[in-house]
Amino acid sequence: MEKINAIITGVGGYVPDYVLNNEELSRMVETNDEWIMARVGIKERRILTEEGLGTSYLARKAAKQLIQKTGVDPDTIDAVIVATTTPDYKFPSTASIVLGKLGLKNAFAFDFSAACCGFLYSLDVAASMIQTGRYKKIIVIGADKMSSMIDYSDRQTCVLFGDGAGAVLVEGTTEENIGVQNTFFRTDGKGLPFLHMKAGGSVCPPSRFTVDHHLHYLYQEGRTVFRFAVTSMSNDIVEMMKRNNLTTDDLQWIVPHEANLRIIEAVAKRAEFPLEKVVINVQKYGNTSAATIPLALWDHEENLRKGDKIIFTAFGAGFVHGASYYKWAYDGNK
Repeated sequence: MEKINAIITGVGGYVPDYVLNNEELSRMVETNDEWIMARVGIKERRILTEEGLGTSYLARKAAKQLIQKTGVDPDTIDAVIVATTTPDYKFPSTASIVLGKLGLKNAFAFDFSAACCGFLYSLDVAASMIQTGRYKKIIVIGADKMSSMIDYSDRQTCVLFGDGAGAVLVEGTTEENIGVQNTFFRTDGKGLPFLHMKAGGSVCPPSRFTVDHHLHYLYQEGRTVFRFAVTSMSNDIVEMMKRNNLTTDDLQWIVPHEANLRIIEAVAKRAEFPLEKVVINVQKYGNTSAATIPLALWDHEENLRKGDKIIFTAFGAGFVHGASYYKWAYDGNK
């Protein structure tokens, strides 16, 4: 039996129409454009403002565009995986809602929770499924409605996050030397005190007290998270290069989790990787958590060429982190 490689054969994306820029934020909380740009390099972020719409809406829009772009027959889709930290409901899964709205008849669906690493981890799971030969086509979606957990009176966090979704179609091929090549993932389990939501889970269920005390918002100790993010992602890039005998000249692109511009710049500097070969779009979308990497691919797709050597890297709550080495499978401008 020939070896099956897992490849991305298309990218779709969606961001809401509403743009929350720094000027508007400055009217909501004590901040200004200069302060925000100096610290995080984010100019604007997209926000899903319509009532009654959640992460599944973002994910469905991205997946629908992906299906239309690739021309894939929806009845041939085997599975849908949605990576998210902001599911529509505790249950059922957001992926099941997306599958139902898309009308997929021959697929199963599940959610994957790994914070800002969710898409990267889900892509690896999908690749492993494809490589078994039992599955032919899987849609992997990174989607988050971060505005649903942000306190817009906290200038340390409200300037960082936005809403969006990116989706990829993962298929199998017997063509050698393209697709997912190698991965390096780790979880240290020490991140709870520094990045979490205090209430809403089984340890501290929702109550009048938790609502009154604003415990359903994202909590982050920024300096600690910054330090761990920079160290972890830069180390993971170096580790991936070492494992695959790569130099910076061998690689065409690094696609990082778009946390904030200062983190990305520090990661590139520490890994000794030229910033011009780093895909960056955080300035216009902010941190969309699991959606950042697929949205970066969506924005950058026309610049990608078959055979391009790419390292993806991400870091998130937990702390979870890792990197993936990938050889792009098609010319994005065609």
